[in-house]
Amino acid sequence: MSIRTTVHAVALATATVLGLGGTALAQTELSLWYHGAGNATERALLSRIIDDFNGSQGEWKVVIEEFPQASYNDSVTAAALAGNLPDIIDVDGPIMPNWAWSGYLAPLAIDQAKLDRMLPGAVGKWKGEVYGVGLWDAACAIYARKSVLEKNGIRIPTLDKPWSRDEFDAALVKLQGSGEFDFAFDPGMAWTGEWYPYAFGPMLQSRGGDLVDTAKNQADGAINGDAALDFGAWWQSLFTRGLAPGTSQDSADRETGFLDGKYAMQLNGNWAAIPPLEKFGDDMLFLPAVDFGGGPKIGAASWQFGVAATSQHKDGGTAFIEFALQDKYLAAFSDGIGLIPPTPEAAAMSEKYRPGGPLEVFFGLSEAQATLRAATPGYVVASAEFEKAMADIANGADVADTLDAAADAIDQDIENNSGYQ
Repeated sequence: MSIRTTVHAVALATATVLGLGGTALAQTELSLWYHGAGNATERALLSRIIDDFNGSQGEWKVVIEEFPQASYNDSVTAAALAGNLPDIIDVDGPIMPNWAWSGYLAPLAIDQAKLDRMLPGAVGKWKGEVYGVGLWDAACAIYARKSVLEKNGIRIPTLDKPWSRDEFDAALVKLQGSGEFDFAFDPGMAWTGEWYPYAFGPMLQSRGGDLVDTAKNQADGAINGDAALDFGAWWQSLFTRGLAPGTSQDSADRETGFLDGKYAMQLNGNWAAIPPLEKFGDDMLFLPAVDFGGGPKIGAASWQFGVAATSQHKDGGTAFIEFALQDKYLAAFSDGIGLIPPTPEAAAMSEKYRPGGPLEVFFGLSEAQATLRAATPGYVVASAEFEKAMADIANGADVADTLDAAADAIDQDIENNSGYQ
């Protein structure tokens, strides 16, 4: 064999090892934690993105570890205390500011052009920095039937002209007085936990209050100010007047009460929209939020991906998140699990949210009315206090005393944590 032939053979072998056969060996592993253990559909969708990303380049290899949602947040907190956080963290939108403040997350250097086209709820910000980006969002609507509203002479609201509180209230009174329903309105009191701040918090925000005044970094004056007192009084009246089922609502009635005709209207999310569509067809309406005085608002911000502050490979984690934001993946998640694609392009590609699709209305609701829950590291305590207050008020507790107690508890938590600065 000639020298020239030998050199060529060695070069070819080296190229094969480094370029073709050695790509996987050369990749640096990126650990990713995910909250959806047990959900085969989500796992398959996320695995597709991971496999595509790992095969698209030779520098990084994402490896997933799944946790049950119920224990996920505790697992992340324990890992942070032990110094064992993964590179890429799955985080629930309203929890994100706490994890950013706690030092779990690093700001994301995501291409702004990718973020500008997304629904506001899919981009997690704290103190002006982006810490998380989601592959979907969720939205609430008032479920109603066109025939029921028309029969009772009730105007059908639109995004441009939603119901005022007075108009909504009058509609409830009329529907209850018809004698056709057990209750005029089902806000979903059986769904405890995050449902309360997600579904009812925007009503308070629409009236002019909030769980926390993030500008002043305090709850006093926000959750118990004049606007909140007015909202609380109206909220309590829903139950004292028998317009809505209270905290003793049976969970089965929550799931099927609207379908069975027990409730004239219901507050619910896009994730539950298919059964009533299948039953009522063109008679089914998904109505915008009520304007309580400060503009109609619904909840926003679902699960998002961020990069751990302790990661030695933040550039790799960011590269994966940017890769996952391709519209084909956002549309695939929507088709698989039914949630809202966070870009217009992905919505147009999706089965349910495309123009003319059965759930198209929810993209419009999210785009026009979605409002982030109070972006504060103290959200965990604030949301729990809000939930307790809404339940207590529904059960007849004094509105002012209850909201004052919530404000005191939230502000004490803020003080205990040095203002979360």
